Amino acid sequence: MSSTNLAELVQGVKAGQIAPYLGPYALNGSVNAESGEPIPADSDSLILAMNNGQPMAPKLMYEFPRAAMNQELKRGRSFLTRFLTTLYGEKQWTTPALYQWLIDLQLPYIIDINRDTLIQQGYAQRPHNMIEGIARVGGTDYRFRIFEYDGAAYKEVTLETVNPALPILFKPMGSPIPEQNFIASDADYVDYITELMGGFAIPDFLKEYRKEKQYLLLGMRLNRDTERMVLSDIIFSAGSPKGWALIPDANDKELRFCERIGIEVINADVPDLLAAAGVEAPLAATA
Repeated sequence: MSSTNLAELVQGVKAGQIAPYLGPYALNGSVNAESGEPIPADSDSLILAMNNGQPMAPKLMYEFPRAAMNQELKRGRSFLTRFLTTLYGEKQWTTPALYQWLIDLQLPYIIDINRDTLIQQGYAQRPHNMIEGIARVGGTDYRFRIFEYDGAAYKEVTLETVNPALPILFKPMGSPIPEQNFIASDADYVDYITELMGGFAIPDFLKEYRKEKQYLLLGMRLNRDTERMVLSDIIFSAGSPKGWALIPDANDKELRFCERIGIEVINADVPDLLAAAGVEAPLAATA
């Protein structure tokens, strides 16, 4: 599919057949409500935020999970949880145009690999299920928790008591609410991806629901193995094609990966999609 067919993607998203898969650059346009600083979401900006604005060693700057593992070993797991909770749970961030458009559509299924709460805030008046990824947790065979939002508050539910008819917000990398669970460090990803591949990181009702779904990757660059492995398993049993990725000037590595897993790359970005949907948004590059 070429960029001339963005209107078809818009219609597929609106119809609920194409599920949005939100990456870090989907948050472009979100800023701190007080300072105006952009929200840290991509790997480099998260590392800088975690390290008081200072770059880390080049081998640690390669990817946030690697830098997070370094800090976990030095300062403890509680440091990472506190950092991400403060960043995303206590600071106020504005809602970017893409998120507001998706919230207004009241979609049945959204996958959000970011750790912020903006989609959740947008769903505050709408009952839904929120599936939150967890890692390295004893006492359970699963790597998820399911929370049902009744329009006022979240409550944890089980596989036996969940209402599968509710809209689904899947946040595999976690969120500060309703519980402070995050997939952040290398060790988290190793555990989570292992269980994801084994079928223990996605509830059974979602495995059934996602069959033959298609996906639209927004705000994603696909150069890092961690995000690629998470993506491959989350979209398992998708339709044909499995979906589309809006990646401006995709490199050879991204193109080969997408071709291998059945994702069609479109040389476009989020503002192009919003323009096709009739939504005005500031230009923001996924780079």
